[in-house]
Amino acid sequence: MEFKVTPWDVEGVVDYERLIEQFGTSPLTEELIEKTAKLTGGELPIFFRRRFFFSHRDYDKVLADYESGRGFFLYTGRGPSGPMHIGHIIPFYATKWLQEKFNVNLYIQITDDEKFLFKEKLTLEETKRWAYENILDIIAVGFDPDKTFIFQNSEFTKIYEMALPIAKKINFSMAKAVFGFNEQSKIGMIFYPAIQAAPTFFEKKRCLIPAAIDQDPYWRLQRDFAESLGYYKAAALHSKFFPPLTGLEGKMSASKPETAVYLTDDPEEAGKKIWKFALTGGRATAKEQREKGGEPEKCVVFKWFEIFFEPDDEKLMERYRACKSGELLCGQCKRELIERVQKFLKEHQERRKKAEKLVDNFKYTGELAREQWDKAIPEALKD
Repeated sequence: MEFKVTPWDVEGVVDYERLIEQFGTSPLTEELIEKTAKLTGGELPIFFRRRFFFSHRDYDKVLADYESGRGFFLYTGRGPSGPMHIGHIIPFYATKWLQEKFNVNLYIQITDDEKFLFKEKLTLEETKRWAYENILDIIAVGFDPDKTFIFQNSEFTKIYEMALPIAKKINFSMAKAVFGFNEQSKIGMIFYPAIQAAPTFFEKKRCLIPAAIDQDPYWRLQRDFAESLGYYKAAALHSKFFPPLTGLEGKMSASKPETAVYLTDDPEEAGKKIWKFALTGGRATAKEQREKGGEPEKCVVFKWFEIFFEPDDEKLMERYRACKSGELLCGQCKRELIERVQKFLKEHQERRKKAEKLVDNFKYTGELAREQWDKAIPEALKD
Protein backbone atom coordinates (compact mmCIF):
# COMPACT_ATOMS: atom_id res chain seq x y z
CA MET A 1 0.00 0.00 0.00
CA GLU A 2 1.34 3.42 -0.95
CA PHE A 3 1.80 6.21 1.56
CA LYS A 4 3.11 9.77 1.49
CA VAL A 5 5.25 11.60 4.06
CA THR A 6 6.40 15.22 3.60
CA PRO A 7 6.87 18.12 6.06
CA TRP A 8 3.34 19.23 5.15
CA ASP A 9 1.33 16.06 4.43
CA VAL A 10 1.10 12.50 5.74
CA GLU A 11 -1.23 10.12 3.92
CA GLY A 12 -1.93 6.39 4.04
CA VAL A 13 -0.74 3.69 6.42
CA VAL A 14 2.95 4.45 6.90
CA ASP A 15 5.40 1.57 6.53
CA TYR A 16 8.13 2.80 8.86
CA GLU A 17 10.74 0.28 7.69
CA ARG A 18 10.25 1.46 4.11
CA LEU A 19 10.35 5.06 5.27
CA ILE A 20 13.78 4.50 6.84
CA GLU A 21 14.99 3.27 3.46
CA GLN A 22 13.36 6.13 1.54
CA PHE A 23 14.72 8.84 3.85
CA GLY A 24 18.12 7.20 4.28
CA THR A 25 17.98 7.21 8.08
CA SER A 26 19.06 4.49 10.53
CA PRO A 27 16.86 2.30 12.73
CA LEU A 28 17.00 2.95 16.47
CA THR A 29 18.66 -0.30 17.51
CA GLU A 30 18.45 -2.27 20.73
CA GLU A 31 22.12 -1.41 21.31
CA LEU A 32 21.37 2.33 21.26
CA ILE A 33 18.34 1.87 23.49
CA GLU A 34 20.45 -0.06 26.02
CA LYS A 35 23.21 2.56 25.91
CA THR A 36 20.65 5.31 26.54
CA ALA A 37 19.41 3.39 29.58
CA LYS A 38 22.96 2.92 30.84
CA LEU A 39 23.87 6.61 30.49
CA THR A 40 20.65 7.87 32.09
CA GLY A 41 20.80 5.40 34.95
CA GLY A 42 17.21 4.27 35.08
CA GLU A 43 14.15 2.90 33.35
CA LEU A 44 13.48 4.35 29.92
CA PRO A 45 10.17 6.05 29.14
CA ILE A 46 7.65 4.28 26.94
CA PHE A 47 8.65 6.44 23.94
CA PHE A 48 11.89 4.46 23.77
CA ARG A 49 10.83 1.13 25.27
CA ARG A 50 8.00 0.73 22.75
CA ARG A 51 9.88 2.25 19.82
CA PHE A 52 7.63 5.26 19.26
CA PHE A 53 11.00 6.79 18.42
CA PHE A 54 12.19 4.33 15.82
CA SER A 55 14.77 6.03 13.59
CA HIS A 56 17.72 8.40 13.95
CA ARG A 57 20.56 10.31 12.40
CA ASP A 58 23.83 10.27 14.38
CA TYR A 59 22.18 9.53 17.75
CA ASP A 60 25.11 7.19 18.38
CA LYS A 61 27.45 10.18 18.01
CA VAL A 62 25.30 12.23 20.40
CA LEU A 63 25.65 9.55 23.07
CA ALA A 64 29.39 9.34 22.41
CA ASP A 65 29.69 13.13 22.77
CA TYR A 66 27.87 12.98 26.09
CA GLU A 67 29.96 10.08 27.32
CA SER A 68 33.19 11.90 26.42
CA GLY A 69 32.13 15.11 28.16
CA ARG A 70 31.70 17.20 24.99
CA GLY A 71 27.95 17.30 25.52
CA PHE A 72 25.16 18.26 23.11
CA PHE A 73 22.06 20.44 23.00
CA LEU A 74 18.41 19.93 22.05
CA TYR A 75 16.28 21.71 19.49
CA THR A 76 12.68 21.12 18.48
CA GLY A 77 9.72 23.26 17.48
CA ARG A 78 6.08 23.82 16.71
CA GLY A 79 4.28 25.30 13.71
CA PRO A 80 1.34 27.29 15.14
CA SER A 81 -1.48 26.85 12.66
CA GLY A 82 -4.17 25.98 15.21
CA PRO A 83 -4.71 24.39 18.63
CA MET A 84 -2.31 21.66 19.73
CA HIS A 85 -3.63 18.13 20.12
CA ILE A 86 -2.36 15.09 21.98
CA GLY A 87 -0.27 13.94 19.03
CA HIS A 88 1.60 17.26 18.98
CA ILE A 89 2.57 17.20 22.64
CA ILE A 90 3.99 13.68 22.94
CA PRO A 91 7.40 14.49 21.33
CA PHE A 92 7.70 17.37 23.80
CA TYR A 93 7.38 14.93 26.70
CA ALA A 94 10.18 12.86 25.18
CA THR A 95 12.25 16.04 24.77
CA LYS A 96 11.65 16.95 28.42
CA TRP A 97 12.90 13.54 29.48
CA LEU A 98 16.07 13.98 27.41
CA GLN A 99 16.65 17.45 28.85
CA GLU A 100 16.29 16.20 32.43
CA LYS A 101 18.35 13.04 32.08
CA PHE A 102 21.23 14.58 30.12
CA ASN A 103 21.01 18.04 31.78
CA VAL A 104 21.26 19.95 28.48
CA ASN A 105 20.02 23.18 26.96
CA LEU A 106 16.89 23.20 24.80
CA TYR A 107 15.77 25.62 22.09
CA ILE A 108 12.13 25.56 20.93
CA GLN A 109 11.37 27.38 17.69
CA ILE A 110 7.80 28.60 17.14
CA THR A 111 7.48 28.96 13.39
CA ASP A 112 4.61 31.42 13.00
CA ASP A 113 6.32 32.78 9.86
CA GLU A 114 6.38 29.33 8.23
CA LYS A 115 2.68 28.76 8.80
CA PHE A 116 1.88 32.17 7.31
CA LEU A 117 3.96 31.35 4.22
CA PHE A 118 2.75 27.79 3.68
CA LYS A 119 -0.91 28.05 4.75
CA GLU A 120 -2.81 30.19 2.25
CA LYS A 121 -5.80 30.85 4.51
CA LEU A 122 -3.86 31.91 7.61
CA THR A 123 -2.98 35.54 8.30
CA LEU A 124 0.19 36.48 10.16
CA GLU A 125 -1.95 37.80 13.02
CA GLU A 126 -3.63 34.40 13.31
CA THR A 127 -0.34 32.49 13.38
CA LYS A 128 0.96 34.89 16.05
CA ARG A 129 -2.15 34.29 18.14
CA TRP A 130 -1.81 30.54 17.81
CA ALA A 131 1.88 30.87 18.67
CA TYR A 132 1.02 32.26 22.10
CA GLU A 133 -1.63 29.58 22.70
CA ASN A 134 0.76 26.82 21.67
CA ILE A 135 3.55 28.18 23.87
CA LEU A 136 1.27 27.81 26.90
CA ASP A 137 0.77 24.12 26.06
CA ILE A 138 4.51 23.60 25.63
CA ILE A 139 5.40 25.31 28.92
CA ALA A 140 2.77 23.12 30.65
CA VAL A 141 4.94 20.06 29.85
CA GLY A 142 7.34 21.24 32.56
CA PHE A 143 10.63 22.31 30.97
CA ASP A 144 13.41 23.94 32.99
CA PRO A 145 13.18 27.72 32.26
CA ASP A 146 16.90 28.22 32.97
CA LYS A 147 17.83 25.70 30.29
CA THR A 148 15.03 26.33 27.79
CA PHE A 149 14.63 29.18 25.32
CA ILE A 150 11.27 29.38 23.50
CA PHE A 151 11.37 31.86 20.64
CA GLN A 152 8.81 32.98 18.11
CA ASN A 153 10.32 33.73 14.70
CA SER A 154 8.23 36.83 13.96
CA GLU A 155 9.32 38.36 17.28
CA PHE A 156 12.86 37.08 17.62
CA THR A 157 14.16 38.58 14.40
CA LYS A 158 17.79 37.81 15.22
CA ILE A 159 16.98 34.41 13.77
CA TYR A 160 17.34 36.14 10.39
CA GLU A 161 20.98 36.91 11.19
CA MET A 162 21.57 33.23 11.82
CA ALA A 163 19.79 32.28 8.60
CA LEU A 164 21.93 34.48 6.34
CA PRO A 165 25.13 32.38 6.26
CA ILE A 166 22.93 29.28 5.89
CA ALA A 167 20.98 30.76 2.97
CA LYS A 168 24.29 31.50 1.27
CA LYS A 169 25.07 27.77 1.29
CA ILE A 170 21.78 26.54 -0.22
CA ASN A 171 21.03 26.93 -3.92
CA PHE A 172 17.65 26.46 -5.55
CA SER A 173 18.47 23.05 -7.00
CA MET A 174 19.30 21.72 -3.51
CA ALA A 175 16.05 23.05 -2.04
CA LYS A 176 14.07 21.82 -5.04
CA ALA A 177 15.52 18.31 -4.77
CA VAL A 178 14.66 18.02 -1.07
CA PHE A 179 11.33 19.85 -0.90
CA GLY A 180 9.95 19.69 -4.44
CA PHE A 181 9.82 23.46 -4.94
CA ASN A 182 8.97 24.70 -8.43
CA GLU A 183 8.49 27.94 -10.37
CA GLN A 184 5.16 28.53 -8.64
CA SER A 185 6.60 28.26 -5.13
CA LYS A 186 6.61 31.49 -3.14
CA ILE A 187 10.09 32.94 -2.59
CA GLY A 188 9.41 33.01 1.16
CA MET A 189 8.86 29.25 1.09
CA ILE A 190 12.13 28.71 -0.75
CA PHE A 191 14.08 30.79 1.80
CA TYR A 192 12.36 29.26 4.81
CA PRO A 193 14.56 26.12 5.19
CA ALA A 194 17.43 28.44 6.15
CA ILE A 195 15.31 29.80 9.01
CA GLN A 196 14.42 26.34 10.29
CA ALA A 197 18.03 25.19 10.12
CA ALA A 198 19.34 28.19 12.09
CA PRO A 199 18.82 26.82 15.64
CA THR A 200 21.05 23.85 14.84
CA PHE A 201 23.96 26.34 15.03
CA PHE A 202 23.06 27.94 18.36
CA GLU A 203 25.93 26.20 20.16
CA LYS A 204 29.29 24.75 19.15
CA LYS A 205 28.09 21.29 20.06
CA ARG A 206 26.14 18.61 18.26
CA CYS A 207 22.44 19.40 18.02
CA LEU A 208 19.89 16.63 18.68
CA ILE A 209 16.39 17.13 17.28
CA PRO A 210 13.57 14.94 18.64
CA ALA A 211 10.67 15.30 16.20
CA ALA A 212 8.29 13.38 13.95
CA ILE A 213 10.04 11.96 10.91
CA ASP A 214 8.09 14.15 8.47
CA GLN A 215 10.40 17.05 9.49
CA ASP A 216 13.56 15.15 8.54
CA PRO A 217 14.04 16.84 5.11
CA TYR A 218 15.06 20.07 6.88
CA TRP A 219 17.87 18.29 8.74
CA ARG A 220 18.88 16.34 5.66
CA LEU A 221 19.55 19.66 3.94
CA GLN A 222 21.38 21.07 6.97
CA ARG A 223 23.71 18.10 7.00
CA ASP A 224 24.89 18.97 3.47
CA PHE A 225 26.57 22.22 4.53
CA ALA A 226 26.92 22.28 8.34
CA GLU A 227 30.56 21.29 8.41
CA SER A 228 31.48 23.96 5.85
CA LEU A 229 30.29 26.52 8.45
CA GLY A 230 32.39 24.90 11.14
CA TYR A 231 29.52 23.14 12.93
CA TYR A 232 28.30 19.61 13.43
CA LYS A 233 25.78 17.91 11.22
CA ALA A 234 22.42 17.89 13.00
CA ALA A 235 21.47 14.65 14.73
CA ALA A 236 17.85 13.55 14.99
CA LEU A 237 15.54 11.16 16.79
CA HIS A 238 12.48 10.42 14.67
CA SER A 239 9.10 9.58 16.13
CA LYS A 240 6.20 7.82 14.50
CA PHE A 241 2.86 9.56 14.01
CA PHE A 242 0.15 9.56 16.64
CA PRO A 243 -2.89 7.99 14.95
CA PRO A 244 -6.14 9.91 14.46
CA LEU A 245 -9.30 8.73 16.19
CA THR A 246 -10.78 7.64 12.89
CA GLY A 247 -8.18 5.04 11.89
CA LEU A 248 -4.53 4.10 11.58
CA GLU A 249 -3.98 5.98 8.31
CA GLY A 250 -2.10 9.29 8.26
CA LYS A 251 -1.74 11.27 11.47
CA MET A 252 -3.95 13.22 13.82
CA SER A 253 -4.82 16.55 12.19
CA ALA A 254 -5.67 19.83 13.92
CA SER A 255 -7.70 20.80 10.84
CA LYS A 256 -9.97 17.74 11.21
CA PRO A 257 -11.74 17.95 14.60
CA GLU A 258 -13.20 14.47 14.36
CA THR A 259 -9.68 12.99 14.22
CA ALA A 260 -8.16 14.86 17.16
CA VAL A 261 -8.39 15.49 20.88
CA TYR A 262 -7.13 19.03 21.46
CA LEU A 263 -5.26 19.93 24.62
CA THR A 264 -7.81 22.65 25.30
CA ASP A 265 -10.86 20.41 24.78
CA ASP A 266 -13.34 20.26 27.61
CA PRO A 267 -12.66 16.82 29.15
CA GLU A 268 -16.32 15.80 28.94
CA GLU A 269 -16.50 16.78 25.28
CA ALA A 270 -13.25 14.95 24.60
CA GLY A 271 -14.79 11.82 26.09
CA LYS A 272 -17.80 12.10 23.81
CA LYS A 273 -15.51 12.55 20.81
CA ILE A 274 -13.53 9.41 21.66
CA TRP A 275 -16.71 7.41 22.20
CA LYS A 276 -18.15 8.53 18.87
CA PHE A 277 -15.15 8.52 16.54
CA ALA A 278 -12.46 6.18 17.93
CA LEU A 279 -12.06 3.19 15.61
CA THR A 280 -11.70 -0.14 17.40
CA GLY A 281 -10.58 -3.59 16.36
CA GLY A 282 -13.84 -5.11 17.52
CA ARG A 283 -16.11 -7.57 15.77
CA ALA A 284 -19.57 -6.83 14.43
CA THR A 285 -21.30 -8.01 17.63
CA ALA A 286 -20.34 -8.62 21.25
CA LYS A 287 -21.19 -12.31 20.79
CA GLU A 288 -18.83 -12.62 17.82
CA GLN A 289 -16.07 -10.80 19.69
CA ARG A 290 -16.35 -13.13 22.68
CA GLU A 291 -16.08 -16.07 20.31
CA LYS A 292 -13.36 -14.82 17.94
CA GLY A 293 -11.64 -12.15 20.01
CA GLY A 294 -10.79 -8.59 19.03
CA GLU A 295 -8.01 -7.29 16.77
CA PRO A 296 -5.86 -4.85 18.78
CA GLU A 297 -3.49 -4.49 15.81
CA LYS A 298 -6.25 -2.61 13.99
CA CYS A 299 -7.49 -0.66 17.01
CA VAL A 300 -6.86 3.06 17.56
CA VAL A 301 -7.91 2.76 21.20
CA PHE A 302 -5.25 0.12 21.89
CA LYS A 303 -2.66 2.15 19.96
CA TRP A 304 -3.33 5.19 22.16
CA PHE A 305 -2.79 3.04 25.26
CA GLU A 306 0.41 1.66 23.74
CA ILE A 307 1.93 5.02 22.80
CA PHE A 308 1.03 7.16 25.80
CA PHE A 309 -1.82 6.18 28.10
CA GLU A 310 -0.61 2.87 29.61
CA PRO A 311 2.96 3.18 30.90
CA ASP A 312 2.90 -0.25 32.60
CA ASP A 313 4.19 -2.85 30.13
CA GLU A 314 2.61 -5.81 31.94
CA LYS A 315 -0.79 -4.11 32.05
CA LEU A 316 -0.56 -3.28 28.35
CA MET A 317 0.17 -6.91 27.49
CA GLU A 318 -2.73 -8.04 29.70
CA ARG A 319 -5.01 -5.65 27.79
CA TYR A 320 -3.75 -7.10 24.52
CA ARG A 321 -4.35 -10.68 25.72
CA ALA A 322 -7.83 -9.87 27.05
CA CYS A 323 -8.78 -8.26 23.74
CA LYS A 324 -7.48 -11.16 21.63
CA SER A 325 -9.29 -13.69 23.80
CA GLY A 326 -12.62 -11.87 23.65
CA GLU A 327 -12.63 -11.27 27.39
CA LEU A 328 -12.36 -7.48 26.97
CA LEU A 329 -15.04 -5.75 24.88
CA CYS A 330 -14.57 -2.49 23.01
CA GLY A 331 -17.01 -0.47 25.10
CA GLN A 332 -15.10 -1.20 28.29
CA CYS A 333 -11.77 -0.43 26.64
CA LYS A 334 -13.08 2.88 25.31
CA ARG A 335 -14.41 3.87 28.71
CA GLU A 336 -11.03 3.16 30.30
CA LEU A 337 -9.23 5.23 27.65
CA ILE A 338 -11.68 8.09 28.12
CA GLU A 339 -10.90 8.12 31.86
CA ARG A 340 -7.15 8.31 31.16
CA VAL A 341 -7.52 11.05 28.54
CA GLN A 342 -9.83 13.13 30.71
CA LYS A 343 -7.43 12.90 33.66
CA PHE A 344 -4.54 13.95 31.41
CA LEU A 345 -6.47 16.91 29.99
CA LYS A 346 -7.54 18.17 33.41
CA GLU A 347 -3.99 18.07 34.74
CA HIS A 348 -2.54 19.61 31.58
CA GLN A 349 -5.06 22.45 31.59
CA GLU A 350 -4.28 23.26 35.22
CA ARG A 351 -0.58 23.56 34.36
CA ARG A 352 -1.46 25.51 31.21
CA LYS A 353 -3.27 28.13 33.27
CA LYS A 354 -0.19 28.54 35.48
CA ALA A 355 1.96 28.86 32.34
CA GLU A 356 0.38 32.24 31.55
CA LYS A 357 2.60 33.76 34.25
CA LEU A 358 5.72 31.93 33.07
CA VAL A 359 5.89 32.91 29.39
CA ASP A 360 8.47 35.67 29.89
CA ASN A 361 10.71 33.28 31.83
CA PHE A 362 11.07 31.16 28.73
CA LYS A 363 10.98 33.81 26.01
CA TYR A 364 13.00 36.66 27.47
CA THR A 365 14.42 36.40 30.97
CA GLY A 366 15.67 32.86 31.34
CA GLU A 367 19.36 32.29 31.99
CA LEU A 368 19.73 30.46 28.68
CA ALA A 369 18.13 33.29 26.71
CA ARG A 370 20.40 35.89 28.33
CA GLU A 371 23.73 34.09 28.11
CA GLN A 372 23.78 31.42 25.45
CA TRP A 373 22.22 33.32 22.56
CA ASP A 374 24.85 36.09 22.55
CA LYS A 375 27.53 33.44 22.22
CA ALA A 376 25.85 31.77 19.28
CA ILE A 377 25.33 34.62 16.82
CA PRO A 378 28.96 35.80 16.45
CA GLU A 379 30.10 32.23 15.82
CA ALA A 380 27.58 31.67 13.04
CA LEU A 381 28.43 34.95 11.31
CA LYS A 382 32.17 34.41 11.15
CA ASP A 383 32.07 32.87 7.68
